[in-house]
Parts: sequence; C-alpha cells; structure tokens
Amino acid sequence: MKKDIRKDRKKEHIEYYLKSISRNKTLFEDVYIEHISLPELNLDEIDTRTRFLDKIVEYPIMINAITGGTEFSQEINRDLSKIAKRYNIPMAVGSQTIALKDKESQESFRIVRKVMGKEGIVIANLNANASLDEVKYAMDILDADGIQLHLNPAQELVMKEGDRDFRGVLDNIQNIVSNVEKPVIIKEVGFGISEKVAKLLYNVGVRYIDVSGIGGTNFIEIEDKRNDKMDFSDIYSWGIPTALSLIQCHRVSEDITLISSGGIRTSMDIIKSLCIGGDLVGISGEILKHLIEGGYDKANKYMRDLTYKIRVLMLLTGSKNIEELKKTPYKVKGDLKDLI
Repeated sequence: MKKDIRKDRKKEHIEYYLKSISRNKTLFEDVYIEHISLPELNLDEIDTRTRFLDKIVEYPIMINAITGGTEFSQEINRDLSKIAKRYNIPMAVGSQTIALKDKESQESFRIVRKVMGKEGIVIANLNANASLDEVKYAMDILDADGIQLHLNPAQELVMKEGDRDFRGVLDNIQNIVSNVEKPVIIKEVGFGISEKVAKLLYNVGVRYIDVSGIGGTNFIEIEDKRNDKMDFSDIYSWGIPTALSLIQCHRVSEDITLISSGGIRTSMDIIKSLCIGGDLVGISGEILKHLIEGGYDKANKYMRDLTYKIRVLMLLTGSKNIEELKKTPYKVKGDLKDLI
C-alpha cells in the first residue's frame, strides 16, 4: 500500500509542478556583471569544462533530482540521462525511498546508469534521515558516484502524510559522511540553505552543498494542492532566494563545493551563479518542462542553446575558462544588496 501511495505522489508532484503558478525571485536579477568589449578571445577557444566528483565534465551543469519509481518517470529518466550523456554532465536521480522496498521501481532509477555508462556521473538520492544501510543500498542500485541527502522540512510539514519530527538529522548526516567513502551532497529541495546551516554541515564533515533556493519548484505549493485539509497559499514565498543562499554559503569556506540550484533557467542564471560562488549549477524543473512539452528533441534544443549561450557570455566577460569566470568581478544591487 505504501509503495502505491509513493508512486501516486511522485506522479502528482510532476502534474502539480506543471500546473504551478507561484514564482518567487531568485534575486539573480540583482547581480550585475560588466560587459567586456575587448575580450581578445575566440569563441572556439572558450573552455567550459570543469571537475566534479573527481571526473571532468563538459559543462558546469548537472541535471538535478527530479523523479523516479514509476513507468512514467522511467521514461523521463531515460530521456534526461540521454541528454546528460550527450553533453557529458552529471545527473542526480529523484528520491529513491520507494526503491528501498519496492524492487519493481528500481528499474526507473537504474535506467540512468544503463544509459550513461560507467563514465557518466550518476548521483543517488535519499532523505537526510535515511539510515547508513539505506544510503549504501541506494548507491549500490546505481553504482553511484555520490549521493544527495535532501533536507525538506518545509515540504514535509505541508504534506498531509509528511514527517513532523526532525530531531537527530544532523547527527545522522555526520554518521553517513564519516562512513561512506564516496561524496555526500546535502541538498535542500527548494527553500535554500542559510549560512548558519552551512556552518553546521561543514562542522560535521560535509564538503558538498546544493543550496536549492526559492525561485524554482515550490514544494509548499505542490503539497498544498495535494492537501485538502488546510490552505498554505499565504506561505508560498517562504525561503531563501537562490542568489542569497549561494553568497551566504560561499562565506563559510572555500573548501565547500557549492551547487547552485533553485530557479536556474537561463545561461545568465548559470554565469551569475559561477561568478558569485557556485562551482556547478543544477537544473531540474526547466528541463523537465521542455521534456514534457516537446519530448527529447525540445529538451535537447534547450540544452544545446543553453550551452552555446554560456560560451557567448563567458567570452563577453573575458573568461577563457571556468576558473577565470569564477574570478569575474560582480556587484549586487536592490533587494539582494539589502539582504546581504
């Protein structure tokens, strides 16, 4: 019964995401980067490669956790993993909680590794309260290069069947980080990670953080649509804007690899993310929308255009490679400046 409920929930998440209308600001619009009229560069020389989880990827982009557990999501994961392989970028699967007990659902996750092969970077995903054994099992299912442990108290509290007790999560994260040989990424699901939380995570050994700020998929709205007992529309704006979360987490230590996600839709979002402290950028909702609306071809065109414009913007900042881009000066204005 529980596995059927989870399968239905995952499908509902996709359906309600596509119908969602709430759009919070990421505040990337408040990041200003100066145009360089004399870049002295050739577009063909622009190097977008970067290193992530000890492998070289072609672009500083990853397809972030979306879904899993149903035949419908298996088709989505197949197409997304084809794109990840084509552009040589990492892909993280959605929460594998259902796969821990329902072996039938595991194929919807395994398809990612099958398509991407041993060379591709595939990342497992579980809630941060998962046990050490569950984490190891989830990673074994995918022969994963690392695992995302997601933090989602805001989503759980609105979800009618969600958790209400979040005690002991930090200790659990510490135990997992200490006993798993591969990288552990701590990821929010769309409400941002604060500087305070980033410090707590760093102090227990976490070196990879996916900030996942507001501006993208709003799980308060999505779970509210599924909840017929209470109206949560007045708190749809809750959370930390992605740009602010990224800047705050970057203050904690240069020893943290930061993934910028939450409302990443354009090449400008990606360039600005890297300039203000990000090492990689995660995209989920936007590429899912293109895939659902127009299939693989439309999603591939979105990615092809996106990667071309990244190179264009790198040239216009005078950056020959990602390391130079990350040193590009920037200024903040408006709400972002006030919040900082």
